[in-house]
Amino acid sequence: MTKLVINPSKKQSKINKEIYGHFSEHLGRCIYEGIYVGEDSPIPNKNGMRTDVVEALKRIKIPVLRWPGGCFADEYHWKDGIGPKETRKKMINTHWGGVVEDNSFGTHEFFELCEQLGCEAYVNGNLGSGTVQEMSEWVEYITFEGVSPMADLRKKNGHEKPWNWISLALAMRTGAAVET
Repeated sequence: MTKLVINPSKKQSKINKEIYGHFSEHLGRCIYEGIYVGEDSPIPNKNGMRTDVVEALKRIKIPVLRWPGGCFADEYHWKDGIGPKETRKKMINTHWGGVVEDNSFGTHEFFELCEQLGCEAYVNGNLGSGTVQEMSEWVEYITFEGVSPMADLRKKNGHEKPWNWISLALAMRTGAAVET
């Protein structure tokens, strides 16, 4: 008979927190109505995020949140989800029911959610219909503090400083992730 002995005081390795990370996608009501209701909603919210959902997610201590999802990321173009919400480009979410996606939940809203949750951000790149340049510009938009076209655009859109991106990971649809 095989015997397994667990000694909790003898730690030999560390489990990476990304294993316990979570995933958010524009599937059904996960984002819209589920997490994000907008600032003008009668549902209690802080900067558009449902306070009841944020509090529930805080209780499970999410270490890392991945967005914009899996399949949805293949047709998500980040520039459609920045700037004034009333001018954001609408799209059809072909992966999840053909619903109209108004892009009112975009980059700024995702980082707002991560800040409210106290978790790190994991940004999933568009490798279905996006380009290397598009992803490079998104990384610049999110992370660059100096003067550059994308940093200037982020500042114009109301976020002076880059986001805390210590563990920002850029995932590939193959499942591999590259830490920056």
